[in-house]
Amino acid sequence: EAKAGLLAEDGILAHLGQVLGVEMREAKAGLLAEDGILALVPTEEGGLDRVGGLERLKDWLAVRGRGFTPEAKDYGLDPPRGVLLIGVPGCGKSLVAKTLARSWRMPLVSLDPGAIFGSFVGESEERLRRALQAIESMAPVVVWIDEIEKGFAASASARDGGVGQRVLGGFLRWLQERHGQVFLVATCNDVESLPPELLRRGRFDETFFVDLPGPAEREAILRLHLERRRRDPASFDLSTLVEVTDGFSGAELEGVIVGALYRAFAAGEELDDAFLRDEIVHTAPLSRTRAEDIARLRAWGQGRAVPAGGVPETS
Repeated sequence: EAKAGLLAEDGILAHLGQVLGVEMREAKAGLLAEDGILALVPTEEGGLDRVGGLERLKDWLAVRGRGFTPEAKDYGLDPPRGVLLIGVPGCGKSLVAKTLARSWRMPLVSLDPGAIFGSFVGESEERLRRALQAIESMAPVVVWIDEIEKGFAASASARDGGVGQRVLGGFLRWLQERHGQVFLVATCNDVESLPPELLRRGRFDETFFVDLPGPAEREAILRLHLERRRRDPASFDLSTLVEVTDGFSGAELEGVIVGALYRAFAAGEELDDAFLRDEIVHTAPLSRTRAEDIARLRAWGQGRAVPAGGVPETS
């Protein structure tokens, strides 16, 4: 007891308890992969500081994260429930889920709605029920559903005997009524395929629109990826690189740096602006190849979702 008292003074005991708690929840998650619905996702990406841009979203998450503390409960707050991230592919929605779990020191479990459906009567509903019960048993936990519109599509076939609608209904009830420290991060690239019931207030705490990064965000993303690959951002003309990458997503910016590194390595030289500009010239971003789709997505997001970051200059 005396040793425990000494440990408690400097927070070591509390830290050990927190680490062991996370490991126990991760061990539970490891038992869930049998039917493929749930899977434990590694969170070695780092915290939210590894996400370039998206400052409004990151600030919102920082505030909501305090809702898991005992002080928040004493204050009369319920734990935060979740967030829906709608927007342009490759702009950091999935990265937010991975880094959020690390920042909050919680395990991250992915839920694959497509794996819920079975061939026997009642099997799909039972699989969903077991998966949701397992999630609640792991709390506190972050649950990630990537491209939720593919698993719970509004255009689900009526030829399945109503199974799809029953599964969706069960999931919606859980979203509305669940309790405990389960935070859901759902991402969506095609909002037109999303059932309107999922957009109702109360399913998620907030809906954010993740757009193409603006100039300041592109610079932050370039800096992050250069530093991650042990390059000094000050050695590059970032202002010019930001200008010529107008319309590039975060994933495309990372691809530019990786591609340029391969070019430089093959040439036996060090990475410089010339290699980066050459890779940019040979990259066709989604903002050009799918301009109409992105324009429709942006039109939907105006007034319907909170902007996750700055507004880009690309029209």
